[in-house]
Amino acid sequence: MIKWLIIFSVVFLQGCAQLQSWVPSFWDDNQSARIIDVRSRVESINCAESQKAQVEAVARELRWFEMYSQSKGTLQKDVLRVIEPMQSTVKEWSDRGEGSKTYCELKKKLLTQQGERAAKVILGRW
Repeated sequence: MIKWLIIFSVVFLQGCAQLQSWVPSFWDDNQSARIIDVRSRVESINCAESQKAQVEAVARELRWFEMYSQSKGTLQKDVLRVIEPMQSTVKEWSDRGEGSKTYCELKKKLLTQQGERAAKVILGRW
């Protein structure tokens, strides 16, 4: 009997650990404000001007968001997954450096869409 109880406890605890990655994080004022700051920064990108500094500003906002979320603990994995597409887009753009105006407009449009989705998820938490 004790043997079965131990086996059941081990299996149950492993299941709980995996469930934790699916539990959504709770509302956070700082995360909510920062994702809107990111969207605002993306919206203000002017493709007629130098792109490098503008892209770095977006990257800094996203890095702040990431560091803050990581500092809050493991229950923030959901919001970190939400900003990964934006981080990837910004990294590609930053690695490329200055691009054409068309490239800038396409990346800006993509970041705008990704930011809208991220904000909807982050602001929609309870």
